[in-house]
Amino acid sequence: MATVSSPVINKTNFSDNEPPEVVEARALAQRYRLPYIDLLPPDKQSPISYEELAGIPVDLMLRNQFVPLKREGRNLHVGMADPTNLEVLDELENVLNVRIVPYVATAGAIDVILRKGDATQRVMQEAASGFKISLVKETDQGDEILDLDRLATDSEMSPIIKLVDTVVYNAMESRASDIHIEAGDRDVSVKFRIDGALYQKVDPIDIAYHQTLISRIKVMSELDIAERRIPQDGRFRVRYKGRTVDFRVSILPAAYGENCVIRILDKE
Repeated sequence: MATVSSPVINKTNFSDNEPPEVVEARALAQRYRLPYIDLLPPDKQSPISYEELAGIPVDLMLRNQFVPLKREGRNLHVGMADPTNLEVLDELENVLNVRIVPYVATAGAIDVILRKGDATQRVMQEAASGFKISLVKETDQGDEILDLDRLATDSEMSPIIKLVDTVVYNAMESRASDIHIEAGDRDVSVKFRIDGALYQKVDPIDIAYHQTLISRIKVMSELDIAERRIPQDGRFRVRYKGRTVDFRVSILPAAYGENCVIRILDKE
């Protein structure tokens, strides 16, 4: 049998602006004729399947450096740092009772997803289910805990209140420095800034809820909910794990409605 050598990859074919890890991953994908996948695209939603993610032990994904992308029958498409390791592929197929369809992804992106948010969404969702924002207001007698829910009698506000509470909770659990809420033509994206990079950590929200969402944040920040034409800056404080955390809020008019940036000033 004639020996077939692996094709030589000319890395200069890839973008000079890409990090070395991405260049290496693309080269590996090309060498083994596998698709490369960007797990953290800056301009669209992550390709990860959160439904499949919720059913796989996190330690199994960490140990074998993979995340699920989608399921088609018995085929489970996964992003892997090293899809050339046949022993790992066999182990995963036996443990998960699936046929693995591998894609090449960077180890760094997999690590960020598993350790800083995406793989722990189910844990955060369970924890956040019992979390309720306690707003703190400074008075002459000291800090006063406010109950804004009693002021929100509109039934449409109830799920929005829970949504905002959950977003704030997940941002603090992810040790994010900022929350970005941006309106598009069809939906609203929520991104967290973690270690200087923006990550989409919340599924897109229907644009129909956009103004109610912004109004809730304005009420928390003591801003004018009727004013939508000029920028507004506000603040609020929250009791979280026994300490008080400050938040700075900036509301900015944009093409599809008001955007919001919330800076988290957590001293710990």
